[in-house]
This record gives sequence, C-alpha cells and structure tokens, in this order.
Amino acid sequence: MNDGPVTLRMEGRVAVITLDDGKVNALGPPLMTALAEALDQAEAEASAIVLAGRANRFCAGFDLNVLMSGPQQGADLFEQGARTFQRIYGFPRPVVAACTGHALAGGALLLLCCDVRVGAQGPYRIGLNEVAIGMTLPHLGVELARDRLDPRRLTEATILGRIYGPDEAVAVGFLDHLAAPEAVLDEAIARAAQLATLPTPALAGTKQMVRGGTLIRLMERLEEAFEGLRTTR
Repeated sequence: MNDGPVTLRMEGRVAVITLDDGKVNALGPPLMTALAEALDQAEAEASAIVLAGRANRFCAGFDLNVLMSGPQQGADLFEQGARTFQRIYGFPRPVVAACTGHALAGGALLLLCCDVRVGAQGPYRIGLNEVAIGMTLPHLGVELARDRLDPRRLTEATILGRIYGPDEAVAVGFLDHLAAPEAVLDEAIARAAQLATLPTPALAGTKQMVRGGTLIRLMERLEEAFEGLRTTR
C-alpha cells in the first residue's frame, strides 16, 4: 500500500503502517477504510506492526466535520472507528505505536489500543479532551482508559479531560517511553522486530486472556448502541 492517507511497507517481519493525510490525521471514512485494509494485509503478512503518524501529528481523533454533518454520518463513522479500535486492541500480533506528535481524543485512544507506545520528545499534547470540547467520553474510551492508564490518574484523564505533554503522558500511561523525534520511528521498528520473534499463537492467546473481559464488555455495550442506531435509520 503506497497511496492514500495510509501506507504500509514491510521492514523484515514488521509491517509499518503510517497515517498521513497531509493535515492532522483526522479519522474520517477514507482514512478508516484504508487503515482497515492495511490491518488486513499486516495480519496476513507480518509478525508485528508499527502504527505511526506524520511529523508532529500522530492522530487528531475523529473527523469532527463528519461527526457534525448529521446523525447518520456521525453514527456510521463512530461505528467504523469503534470496530477498528477493538481490532487493534485485540490484534493477534504485537502492535507498537510510534507517536510522532499530537494525539487527542480518538488519537489518544489509538495509543491505548497499542501494546507498546514509543513517543517522540517535544512540545505536543496527548489526552482525552472530549469533556473539554463538550462531548461525553464513550464507553469505549472509558474501558480503554480504565485498562491502560494509571488508576490514580483516571479521573483527571477522563472526567476532567486533562491534556498532557509527552513526559507526563508516560507517567499517566498513554506512552511507555520517549525517544528523540528523529529516532522514534526507528526505535518503534526495532522494538516491533524484537516482539516479532514471540510465538504468535502464544501471544495471541495470552492477549485474549488478558484483554478478553474488556473486549466482551466493549462489544456488548457497542452492539447495544449500534442496534439503537440501526433501528432509527
């Protein structure tokens, strides 16, 4: 995959999936569809994945222009995104994020879905800012935050919508460690290459055991929400 807002290239056994819409990497339908196709290819061909953004931008979250364009368009986009987040969170290969810059709202959720998160050093922001922009954090976000963030910081990171710089994002749990901006992608690829040596069936089975309960809760709540949306169409 070399065209469009999502590209995939192989580095040995590692599939490097890069989000780059030339802007802020908003999660709109074209990017989400391309990301799903890249995940299909990676699952078939790779032993580990790196999910990266463009320089200074990892992901700005859902495309607000689409969300606000009408109830149907917003519901369709959220369903598409929620299923993609679930897939990455339970992906049967190691997933390493190369957080190249800002990761807000849905972008921060993408980080929470990844197994290892390498962040670039620099003056950018990470966090779940839904409350600050007048939106209720969806159940998907609550469950992912509860699972991956420091429990002592959960209230400030979700209910209070606090935004963090990279250093504090490590302490809270959005990132695992930092690297120089010019080295973040290479370090993520190197880490993914190490993880690619793990036996895939054992890793996939253990990931399902560890995260299965959260995935079941997510699926139950999301299916209820999606069914309600379908009956109003």
